Amino acid sequence: MIPASFDYARARTLDEALDLVAGADPSIRVLAGGQSLIPLMKVRLARPERLVDLGRLEALRGVRDRDAGGLCIGALTTWSALLEDHRVIRCGALADALPVIGDVQVRNMGTIGGSLAHADPASDIAAPALALGFEIVVRSAARGERSIPVGELFAGPFATTIAPDEILTEVRVLADAISSASAYCALPQPASGYPIAGVAVSLGSGSSDDAWLAIGVTGVGEQPYRAADVERAVAAGAPFDEAVAAIASGQRIAADIHADRDYRAAMAVVMARRAYVAADERRRSFV
Repeated sequence: MIPASFDYARARTLDEALDLVAGADPSIRVLAGGQSLIPLMKVRLARPERLVDLGRLEALRGVRDRDAGGLCIGALTTWSALLEDHRVIRCGALADALPVIGDVQVRNMGTIGGSLAHADPASDIAAPALALGFEIVVRSAARGERSIPVGELFAGPFATTIAPDEILTEVRVLADAISSASAYCALPQPASGYPIAGVAVSLGSGSSDDAWLAIGVTGVGEQPYRAADVERAVAAGAPFDEAVAAIASGQRIAADIHADRDYRAAMAVVMARRAYVAADERRRSFV
């Protein structure tokens, strides 16, 4: 199939892009890398009436250090660019996820901001983002800039709390995320590469007595989520291997031709245990 007809506008500056979406028209879609949106348009699962192309906005590309010790990642920074940036290696779960996102072509074109704004329920980046506590920076012409904690970003399958007149401009990785020990493990669907279940675990970098825990899950529910029940159980003293059995608790577990609900939930437990072991090994190396 081919996409339905649409208007196209290429923004030359961020201000111009903000003006183009200022009407908060839900039929307008922002185009970043296009590796998620364009395939949906080809089969007409997405039918925007207008595309606003951000691809020429070099100001939204690249990684820079923050004064507080974290990182700022421009929304149009590609996966390949992140793979080549030595600073990203300090974020274990993020570094684990990057090589398994799509294929080489997708990683060369796809962007971190475009993926987060697209909010695919099985996005590899979502689990590390949740476990590491990313901050999502968006901007509108009318209200200026605001920051969204990533735990408040996902509102459902392919839905976020970003308003129609806002554009995602930057992803902030806090210093605490970099100083933590984290890991990401996923079971990919062989044809598409999307995770049947993907789990990121982040631990504090101190001794086991003062370690804290954050768990991000993707590919399992209707949207990526924090495994809060598991985190609370471990905080209350339960062994991780026992508490992790509740990783899909309260979720409407996805089922498709690749995995039924029981298998997907079971694989989430397996991936969580693997990620926890990997994160714990990294944490111990910090001590």
